Amino acid sequence: MPSEPWQIRPATAADAPACAAIYADYVTDTAITFETEVPSIEEMAGRIQRSNERHAWLVLEVDGTVVGYAYGREYHARAAYGWSCEASVYLRMGRRRTGAGRALYQALLPRLAERGYRRVIAGITQPNDASNGLHYAFGFTDVGVMYKIGWKHGVWHDVAWLQLDLTPDEDPVKPPDPVA
Repeated sequence: MPSEPWQIRPATAADAPACAAIYADYVTDTAITFETEVPSIEEMAGRIQRSNERHAWLVLEVDGTVVGYAYGREYHARAAYGWSCEASVYLRMGRRRTGAGRALYQALLPRLAERGYRRVIAGITQPNDASNGLHYAFGFTDVGVMYKIGWKHGVWHDVAWLQLDLTPDEDPVKPPDPVA
């Protein structure tokens, strides 16, 4: 149960400044993302729009302030990967292990399944016990580790890849439907 009331809703371009501010700390202060330049508000607005066109981007608000977000995005551009997507969660620093990430995934993952996605992938820079725990709690399973794949802050970093089956393995009748 959340310790404070929050609301989860679809993100809009108006949420770009808040999402960019949350993400900036991860870019500049951690290796959780391998981006090294903080995206502009315009770039973040474009990411929100692109995610919402095919997948979903959700924000979590407390008292009208965005304190976290989760989104799905294309896993790989080749058509055969069309039934798979990648998901990520970012929370304002100090909000990890509060149930906020769980709440965002509880809202995001069913939306991705409703749109026809069969698999969701997560890449997690190691070590990251909080993110590993969140993903394992949802049933994600390990599919591999890429060792020393990213160089950031003067250190090599490993990335663990996890996968979750969103729907049964029947043959797809049609590709995912972004407006479902």
